[in-house]
Amino acid sequence: MTREEIMKYCLSLPNTYEDYPFPEDNFSVTMKHVNNNKWFALIMKVKDKLYVNVKTNPDYSDILRNTYSYIIPAYHMNKEHWNTIVIEENIDEDIVKELIEQSYELTKK
Repeated sequence: MTREEIMKYCLSLPNTYEDYPFPEDNFSVTMKHVNNNKWFALIMKVKDKLYVNVKTNPDYSDILRNTYSYIIPAYHMNKEHWNTIVIEENIDEDIVKELIEQSYELTKK
């Protein structure tokens, strides 16, 4: 998956928009809800790798991290509630979409 594909998927969810919160960084983007301005995804590049941070149910976080090598504790965020998906060639795109949707739902209110 590319950054653009991930952004397009995020924007396909109802009432969402992209935001660039870091003035000196035009690559990193937060995907937000229109109604409450909360992030549900942060897309960034770290050490030349594409990262996507998503919010997850804390009970599910350990399962994800132990099941998928490309899901790690969130980079620069609360590691109990957020996970980082390292976008690699062998990634399961359905899992990425599922986790984006879960994050979207968890941050709606």
